[in-house]
Amino acid sequence: MTRRLYGGLLGMVFVVNFGRVVFAPLVEPLQAAFDVGPAAVGAVVSLVWFGTALPRLPLSYVLTRVSRRRVVVVSGVMLTVAAALTASAPDIQTLRIGVLAVGVASGTYFVSAVPLIGELYPDRVGKRIGIHGTAAQLAAVAAPTVVVSVVAVATWRAVFWLLAAAALVTTLAFAVGLRRADRVPEAPPARNFRGVLGNWRVVLAGMLFVSAAGFVWQGLFNFYVSVMLARGLDPGTANALLTVAFAAGIPAFWVSGALVDRLPTVPYILGLVGAFTAGVFGLTVFSGALALGAVSVVLGYAIHGLFPALDTYVLSALPADTRAGTFAAFSGLSIAVEASGSGVVGALVEAGYPYTAVFRGFAAGLVVILALAVGLYRTDRLPAADRLAGASES
Repeated sequence: MTRRLYGGLLGMVFVVNFGRVVFAPLVEPLQAAFDVGPAAVGAVVSLVWFGTALPRLPLSYVLTRVSRRRVVVVSGVMLTVAAALTASAPDIQTLRIGVLAVGVASGTYFVSAVPLIGELYPDRVGKRIGIHGTAAQLAAVAAPTVVVSVVAVATWRAVFWLLAAAALVTTLAFAVGLRRADRVPEAPPARNFRGVLGNWRVVLAGMLFVSAAGFVWQGLFNFYVSVMLARGLDPGTANALLTVAFAAGIPAFWVSGALVDRLPTVPYILGLVGAFTAGVFGLTVFSGALALGAVSVVLGYAIHGLFPALDTYVLSALPADTRAGTFAAFSGLSIAVEASGSGVVGALVEAGYPYTAVFRGFAAGLVVILALAVGLYRTDRLPAADRLAGASES
C-alpha cells in the first residue's frame, strides 16, 4: 500500500510541475496574445512562483493540525480549478489570477507531499525524494515539446485545458489509492508549532544554499530561449537547448538523491552551487550551439541536483515533531525569494541591459554567497544533517 501511495504521488508531481514550468515555452505566445512586452510577461511568469511560495508559511501551521495526505488531495483539486481559470482568461488581469492560483496549488502539493515521502520511507529519504524529483523533471522536459505541438494545432489556451484534465485524473487516482491504503499507518499531525519557530537556523542555512541559485535559475530558464537567441542561435536550436537543460535534470534528481544519502551533505551541496555558478558565467562567455549545449547540461544537472540534496539536508536536520511544519516554512521563504527572478530579469532587459550583463552580474553575486557558505561550513556554524535516523517514526 505504501507503493500505491508513492505511485500516486509520482503521477501527481508530473502534472503539478508541468503547471509550474509550462510558462517558459509560452513567453513569446503570451506576449503576442495579450500584446504586452517582456517585463509584463516576466511579471506574470513570476506569479506562478510567488503563488508556489504563498501558501507555505500558513501551511507550516496547518500541517500541525491536518493530515498531509488530505492536503495533497486538496492541492490537486486546486490545480484543476486554477488551470481551467487560466485557460479561460479573457484579459491579462484574469491571466495573472489564474497563474497565481496554479502556483498556490503547486506550493500546497510540494509542501505536503515531500514530508509525506519522508514519512513513508524514513530510511531512504534522499533516494525517494530523488525519484519524485525525477518524475517532476520529466514534466519539465516534456513541456516545451507538448506546448509547441499543442500551439501548432490549437492555441495556448488548449495547453491549460489539458492541464486541468490531467490534474483531475491524477487527483482522483491518488484519492482512490488513499481510500485503499487504510492499512498504512499515518503519523498524526505534529502539533508542536512553537518548535517550528525554533528551527530558524536550519531554515536560514537551507535558504543560504538555495535561494540565490533558485532566483537566478527562475530568471534564466523562463527567458532561456530569449537568452539563446541573443547569443546568436536560431529559434529551433534555442528551444532545443531549453529542453537539454531540463533533460539534464532527469539523471540529476535520481543520482543526486542517491548521492546525498552517501556523501558528506554540505560539501556536496556546495559543489553543486559552484557548478551552477560556473554554468551561469559560461552562458555569458561561450557561443555556438555545441558550447552552449555543454553549458546547458552543466546548468541543468547542477540546479536540479541541488533541489533533492537541499530537501534531504533540511528534512534530515529537523526533529520529527516539527519536520513538516518547518519544511513548509523553509520552502515558502526560499521560493518567495526565488520567485522574483523572472520579473527582475524582464525589468532589467526592458530597461536596456543585455542578457550577458544581467547574468554575468548574477554569477558574481553567486560567487559572493558561495564564499560565505564555505566560510560558515569551515567554521562549523551550519546545522548538521544527522537527525533523521534518530527520528524515523515521523
